[in-house]
Amino acid sequence: MNEPITSIRTKNTVPSFKKNYQVFRFIGGNLVSFFGDQIYLIALPLIVLAITGSPLSMGIVAALERLPVIIQPFTGVFVDRYNRKKILLICDLGRFLVVGLIGSLHLMDALSVWEIYIGSLIVGVLTQVYNTSQFASIPKLVQKKDLQLMNSINTGFFQTAVFVGPGLGGILISIFNPGLGLIVNSFSFLVGFLAVLSLDINYSIEKKETNSDFKVMAEIKEGFAFVIKNKILLYTNLAMLFSVFGTTLFLTMLVIHLKASVGFNSVQIGYLLSIGGLAAIGGSLISNLLRKYFSYRSILFLSGIIGGLSIIAFGYSKAFLLLVIMNAVGTLSASIMSPCIVTIRQTLSPEHLLGRVQATSRFMTWLLMPVSALFAGIIAEYYGTEIVIMVGGIIASIASLIYLHPSLKRA
Repeated sequence: MNEPITSIRTKNTVPSFKKNYQVFRFIGGNLVSFFGDQIYLIALPLIVLAITGSPLSMGIVAALERLPVIIQPFTGVFVDRYNRKKILLICDLGRFLVVGLIGSLHLMDALSVWEIYIGSLIVGVLTQVYNTSQFASIPKLVQKKDLQLMNSINTGFFQTAVFVGPGLGGILISIFNPGLGLIVNSFSFLVGFLAVLSLDINYSIEKKETNSDFKVMAEIKEGFAFVIKNKILLYTNLAMLFSVFGTTLFLTMLVIHLKASVGFNSVQIGYLLSIGGLAAIGGSLISNLLRKYFSYRSILFLSGIIGGLSIIAFGYSKAFLLLVIMNAVGTLSASIMSPCIVTIRQTLSPEHLLGRVQATSRFMTWLLMPVSALFAGIIAEYYGTEIVIMVGGIIASIASLIYLHPSLKRA
């Protein structure tokens, strides 16, 4: 039986990583969900393009998916005050229903762009809440010394899905229908639901944090104050703010660019993304190794610069092989950085602030994502997807200079 929500789980009750079967179930559920997400990333833009024929419509969809970032501060308080397991279960179940409905409507040729807009917004809200709750739950699933390893493995499995998922998804979509791809994605959320159901993560919240006397705004302020006071968190977040703006320009138009501008079919797009994912697997695996020899500051700066330059080159490229190489370099860089950023936040955050620190950091770093996605659609509509991608790469490259701030020497 799960421990009461008001109890605190001690470090001694967490088994070593090799015997931590709960973590293996967690990672397995994530892996299935990751596979589904990769199919979604191909299927949804193709559905939008088929219905509207407009890059601007895809920009609106992407903006709506990312708009819920504005609720992140409230999400952090919510996650720190309530049962994280129930939150994860509700989010997975909700995404299963919404994505499955969109896919089913498209299969019946009854889907409108407005229904996609509404569904994207709902999925965006559920994903924001889910990611914050999951982040805050991980430190209680493993011992502190295993956090970097856990985040590296989780990122590695994500990149495995990036390697295999798009290729299989592209074949599936080319043979059948993008709507079927969304249905497959919806069932991946159901698998994630079952995996979370088996976890013992109800112990995250102390009784005092569920007290109704606590003021929500005061708790939000506490999260912001902690992040702003901690210069390592502050400057990594500032770097990510501009980097994410640039990469969102790129990612919003990626599939549209490959389909409409370069002329690839769904199978070619899937293969290109999958091959890039193979490089990213290597990046996530060597991230933990690099940390033994280099500082977080060096890793983040060099990976950010290389990743940004690869996006610029991607915008100039037309040949399949060159596009594959540039995409691989970019995903390699991103997969090296991701576990480092996550581990920094988890390590520097006290238990009772984990949700709020993550939510505050996501709010600070993702605040411009909806604007960036909408800009991507507008610019691509009038000037082409190549310009969008190259501008995104330039911004991402320049943003990496912030990682050189002296405070990160202590990271």
